[in-house]
Parts: sequence; structure tokens; C-alpha cells
Amino acid sequence: MEASRQFSTKPDLSPKATTKKISFEEDSSTKASSEALPNAVFFTLFFSVVYFLLSRWREKIRTSTPLHLVTSSEIVAIFALIASFIYLLGFFGIDFVKSLILRPSTDVWNSEDDEEENEVLLREEDARKVPCGQALDCSVPSVPVISFQKVFDEKPVRDTTEEDEEIVKSVLAGTTPSYSLESKLGDCKRAAAIRREALGRLTGKSLSGLPLDGFDYESILGQCCEMPIGYVQIPVGIAGPLLLNGSEYSIPMATTEGCLVASTNRGCKAINLSGGASSVLLKDGMTRAPVVRFDTAKRAADLKLYLEEPLNFETLASVFNRSSRFARLQGIKCAIAGKNLYLRFTCSTGDAMGMNMVSKGVQNVLDFLQTDFPDMDVIGISGNFCSDKKPAAVNWIEGRGKSVVCEAIIKGDVVKKVLKTSVESLVELNMLKNLTGSAMAGALGGFNAHASNIVTAIYIATGQDPAQNVESSHCITMMEAVNDGKDLHISVTMPSIEVGTVGGGTQLASQSACLNLLGVKGANRESPGANSRLLASIVAGAVLAGELSLMSALAAGQLVKSHMKYNRSSKDASNTAS
Repeated sequence: MEASRQFSTKPDLSPKATTKKISFEEDSSTKASSEALPNAVFFTLFFSVVYFLLSRWREKIRTSTPLHLVTSSEIVAIFALIASFIYLLGFFGIDFVKSLILRPSTDVWNSEDDEEENEVLLREEDARKVPCGQALDCSVPSVPVISFQKVFDEKPVRDTTEEDEEIVKSVLAGTTPSYSLESKLGDCKRAAAIRREALGRLTGKSLSGLPLDGFDYESILGQCCEMPIGYVQIPVGIAGPLLLNGSEYSIPMATTEGCLVASTNRGCKAINLSGGASSVLLKDGMTRAPVVRFDTAKRAADLKLYLEEPLNFETLASVFNRSSRFARLQGIKCAIAGKNLYLRFTCSTGDAMGMNMVSKGVQNVLDFLQTDFPDMDVIGISGNFCSDKKPAAVNWIEGRGKSVVCEAIIKGDVVKKVLKTSVESLVELNMLKNLTGSAMAGALGGFNAHASNIVTAIYIATGQDPAQNVESSHCITMMEAVNDGKDLHISVTMPSIEVGTVGGGTQLASQSACLNLLGVKGANRESPGANSRLLASIVAGAVLAGELSLMSALAAGQLVKSHMKYNRSSKDASNTAS
């Protein structure tokens, strides 16, 4: 057996072996020459097709053409690419793997057939020297027998990435609607990731700067945002504390405008050093105004008179109030335009901002009125006499949401030392800018310096509807010298602050944390509506601080200097200088 093993490792110089060697070399030469031509053809085909497809896809991306829309030439090129790839994989890949596993030795004297033949002889000789069933000699390493057919026939395990790839393709093909991913997958984050990938391929635009991870997509399902693909990061700064009605509040402000938080913070400091500010809630009522139409103006007037009758109001209020535990109808104001009637309902809504609540109550009343006024045609649940997210005189005069006035007396020393200006300069500037200047511009509710800046920043931080900053920023800023002209009396009157502490974006983690910081998170169980009313007062107090600081910067000529310092990055400045 030992001699047999030694013989198998030495070159066989017998005539038979020499003849076999020459024959093997001739076969190899013939095989190489016969494969050279098709190899060159498939090489050329593969790289030519790759170049063609890359050129076409680059052109599509440049012209914003969807990649899944292919022409006949592109289809032929894709099939050619697949065919040439399979051929080259078979030529290089499989042969290369076989050479590694079945031919580890580089001995030129042993062919593949010789090696397999020797291995069989060794196994047969070992088998004859041991009893049946006894293990073979472990001192001889055995070559594992591998079935290549089994390896390539087995299907790879489909992981999440492969499954997502199929879904992305179905979204691009239009077979799976993008809006249905959450319900089909049952995983909101995965749905957002797939939608994001499909959008990137469809538009050819990169979304790498838009974060996806680190957000609870379950919390927005069905209530805050549809078809999400990520979220936007907005920095949150803190202004304050603001001393308001005897309590201090640190005000969260989400903004990308430099100087805004710092300016509001300076205003809070001036208010605190002067003894604080005080606020008064004047009204609390959300509105919704449907528009209905009749065949004649007389019938529209009949309904108007019916709604204005005090006895009928009690009945309508009971119908309206069934819509919610917190909705309470306060009044109905009507306006006629020909045969069209606009009904402006006002109701309290507890700690919710209340748009959905009041709409539901209005629908109940309209259904009830249909019995006595069957000829009434409801054109729309909202007829813009509300008025929501638009500047309107009716909100400026009648109010919408919370109507708040906030005031403070700023000491003369604080005006000079902290605000770097004088009482006389502030009073004059306010008259010429906020009052006269706004009147010259025909402003509607905009008799202020920058109330919307503060309102929007707080709204975004606390989960309010930022679009409602339009009417919520209605504000008139008043300044007057008091105490023999030594001190400054400043006030802001805001008739339509629309805020809530429950519902909408207030329940999201970040926004909920900001509400918790202010002490107004969620609903007030002891006094429904108290939290939302306090939030409205805090908004007005923050606006007061912002108005005081900005007006002082304008009066002192510091506006441009401070914005150049805090609202421009050093990188931008260096680039400009260069």
C-alpha cells in the first residue's frame, strides 16, 4: 500500500503514460483554439451592451424619464447582456471553482482523470484491509465529493432586501399603489423606505440628505402625514424664561432663522427684569362656516331669521353638542349674498384646536335643518366665511380660536441697558412703522413687527398646524410712554390664536416633549380647555418679547449688524470674501 502511494506521486515515464500526456496536450490545444473565437465574441458583446445601456440610462436620468420605460432596442440589449453574462459566468466562474476544489495540486504530471483514478484505487485498497463497517484510516485525508449540480440548483434564501426589491419594482410598474404600502406590509418604516427607494428611481434624484431612521412612523399613520419618505430636521431653541402671570415658561422655538431665538430671549429678559407680563383671554371659540343655496333670496333670508331666533338656537345647540363631549355651540352669525347664505358657527372645543370637532357639529345641524328646509342645497361645509388659513377681516374683528391681549411695563433703565435704546425712540418707531406704515400698506391684521416669526416657530415646535400662522399672527402692537415718560407700556392684541394641546401633531414624541416643557401637554382633566388657553397666552407672551426686542434693534440701528453676526455662517462669509 505504501509503495502504491509513493508510485502515485512520481511521474510515469512508461510509453502508455507518454502517449496519454501527448494526447492530453493536443486536446487542450484544440479546445483552446476552438473556444477562442466565441470567447472574443461574447467579451465584445458583453461590454458593448453594458456601454449602450449605461448611456441610455444616463440620458433618461438627465431628461427625468422613468427607467422602467424601455424601447425595443433596450429590450434586445438587456437580453444580450443576460446571455453574454451567463456564458462568461459559465466559462470563467464554474471552471474556476472546479479548479479550486477538484484540482488543488499544480503537478503537471497528474491529470484530473489520473487523480480520480488514484483516489479510487486507494479507497478500494483501504477498504480491503479493514472489516466491513469500520472507519477508514483517518491518517489519510479524504477529498470531499461535491455535487455542483446541487449547489447551483438550490435557490438562495430570500431575505428582506430581495423582497423589498420586488415591491419597489411593483410600485414603479404601477401594480402596487404607493399609498397602500403601509396596509399591505404592516410595517410603516419599511413602507416609507420602499416608497423612498421607488421615488428615487422614478425621479433619478438623490434623497441621501433626507433622514429615514430615528422616527416613529406608526405615530403618524392615518392622522398626520400620508406616504412618508422621511422627516425634516428643524433645530429647536429655547427662549426665556418668560415671566407671565406670575409663572416662568421656557419657550421652545423650532426655526432655521438666525437671531430669532436670541432676539426673543432678550425680550424675555427685559420683561423679567421689569416684573413680568400679564395676559387676558378675551374669547375662546373655533369657527366653521358652510355655504348653502336656495332657489330664491327670500328662502335664504327665511333661514337666516330662523337661525337668529333665540328660541331656535337652544334646539340647534343641543343638536350641535351631540357631536362631542367638549363641543359647545356659542353662536351662529349669518351673511347673505343673493340667494346664498353663509353660516358662521362658533363653538368651544376643549383642549383641541377643534377644526374637526366643529365641522362634525355643523354637519349634524345641517342634517337637522334639512327637515324644515328641504330646498336647502349644501354647497360646501366650508364657504371661507370661517375663515381658515387665510387673512380675513372677519377673524381680525370677530376673532377665531383664542383671542388674547398681553401687556407689560418695561422700566426705563431696562430699555437703556438691555435693549440699548430709549422709550421715546420705541414709541415713535412703533407709531410710524407698525401703525402708520402698515396702514399705508393696507395691512390686514399685520400691525406688528414680526409676530408670525414667533408664532410659527412655537407652532412647529409644539405640533400645531403651521399653516394657521396666517390668522394666528394677526396682531396689533401698541407702545406708550408711562410714568411721566420714564417707562414703556407695550401690548400685543391677538384675536385669532388657533392652538390645541391634543390631537394632530401634538402627540408626536418631539412635539409632545415641547408641550410638556411648557406644562400644557395633553388635556386638562380638571378644567377642559385650560391647557390650550394657557398655550395661547404663552404664544402671546412670546410675541410680546419678540416685538419688544426687534423694535429695539431697529430703533438702535442694530438689526443689520446682529443678522450679519448670527444669521450668516462663517463659511458663507469666507466664501463671499474670497
